[in-house]
Order: sequence, then C-alpha cells, then structure tokens
Amino acid sequence: MAQAAPIIVTATMGDADFAWADGLRRAHFPPGRNVLSAHITLFHHLPPSVEGELCERLKMLCAGPPPSATLSDVLHLGQGVAYRIECPALVEMRRDLAEAFHGLLTPQDSAPPRLHVTIQNKVSPEESRALFIALKAAFQPRAFAISGLAAWWYRGGPWEAIRAYRFRG
Repeated sequence: MAQAAPIIVTATMGDADFAWADGLRRAHFPPGRNVLSAHITLFHHLPPSVEGELCERLKMLCAGPPPSATLSDVLHLGQGVAYRIECPALVEMRRDLAEAFHGLLTPQDSAPPRLHVTIQNKVSPEESRALFIALKAAFQPRAFAISGLAAWWYRGGPWEAIRAYRFRG
C-alpha cells in the first residue's frame, strides 16, 4: 500500500447489467468527470485500518449464493439520474458490516443505504430533468444481478482495487 487512504465498498453487478449500466454512464455522465465505471456504493469512507478485517468479512459474506435484486425505479438526483436497486439481502449484509465497524463510520455511512447506480451526475438541473423524464417514460422494473462485493482505495482519482469477491452458487 503506497499511503493510507479511505476504503470504499461496493456491490458488483453481473456482466450484462454492468455493461448496460456502464454504457448509460458513459453516454450521460460528463466525460471529463466520469473517472469510474458504473458501481453500487455500500460504504463511502471506511478507515484504512479496517482493510484486513473488512476483506475477511467480505469473503465470508460472499460464501453464499448471490442475493436477488430488482432494478425498481428511476431516481432524479437534482444534478443527475440514477436507478434504484431493491435488494433486502444486500441491505442486510451492509447492516452486518456497519455493526462490525460501528464507531468508525462517517455520518454518510451511518445513514440507511439507498442502493442505486448513478448514470448521470454533475450536470445542470435542466439536463438531468430531461434525461430523468425520458428514462422514466420507458422504465420497466426487472431483475438485476448482484455478483459480488469489492473494496477499493480512494486516493482522489479513479479507485484502486483492494480485493473483489464473487458470490458462490
């Protein structure tokens, strides 16, 4: 590890859902600001000191089958657009991690999660509203594949992978 940095935890998507979400992100995110692939953030800022324990916990959580998830709605974020993901089992896994790291969480990470994939951000309210209306008009809820969990270093730019685990079964 080069220097201590905050850790981000994400849920990873199945290949087809990732390709779909990342394609939308590349199409609608301002190119100069799109330094990441599509992702589902579970924690935004864990301290670097939890790296070892976090990786063990992620590995244990991924020992079972992938959780069932639904792409359930289109969200207007004010300056962007996202898709809501409903996944009670993933929320429970996140709750388990939050309990394990209680006292180390930022206020943002202490709040209940709103699982989503952001496909547009940092645009004008008018531009985001237009995309929201277009996507909402064509939206149909559907199954969405969650394939694993991953940890990343945040050093100010693109995230640096620590470790990724895939659900078994």
